[in-house]
Amino acid sequence: MGLSIGDIAPDFTADTTEGEIKFHDWMGDSWAVLFSHPKDFTPICTTELGRMAKLKPEFDRRGVKIIGLSVDAVDNHKAWAQDIEDTQGARPNYPMIGDTDLAISKAYGMLPADTEGSCEGRTPADNQTVRNVFIVGPDKKVKLVLVYPMTTGRNFDEVLRVIDSLQLTAKHRVATPVDWKSGEDVVIAGSVSNDEAKQIFGEWKEPKPYIRIVPQPTG
Repeated sequence: MGLSIGDIAPDFTADTTEGEIKFHDWMGDSWAVLFSHPKDFTPICTTELGRMAKLKPEFDRRGVKIIGLSVDAVDNHKAWAQDIEDTQGARPNYPMIGDTDLAISKAYGMLPADTEGSCEGRTPADNQTVRNVFIVGPDKKVKLVLVYPMTTGRNFDEVLRVIDSLQLTAKHRVATPVDWKSGEDVVIAGSVSNDEAKQIFGEWKEPKPYIRIVPQPTG
């Protein structure tokens, strides 16, 4: 079974390119993005890892830690990092997990729990379901799960957009509409009564009784 929104993200201890970590301790009180890869030295993942390295300041600014995972050994990750820098202009500046025994991939529902063996001899096609993005909140609960096919590179600008929404809606009683970007109008959450909304927001636009539009809250 895969993870669902609201589930506790499984804790684990793992070897990474930045030493051994215990996931929940490594997160601390931060948000985190865990994004996974089916195999080292694969073309689309190479572009993704370089892009994340370039975007890291944007994640840092939001208080979000980045961690990658690939179903290969850490030594392979370190060799791959040079290829990533050579071709993408940036090498990973965040830890990369070595999941050689497949334990984390299975715990996160990316591989069947009854998968046997290790990463040895497995092809990218064998691990094609290990192409997920998990956003985890400071409460260690899963806030978003994205699953991509091997042939489609991920859009990490969208991941940043979702984080902006998640962090805003965790703090204020609002929801964000389609294609919303930080700074645009938002919708008062359906759980807020009109009486409460008057106290919190004052006035709002109401094209329909269930659509109450206000400027994005600040602070």
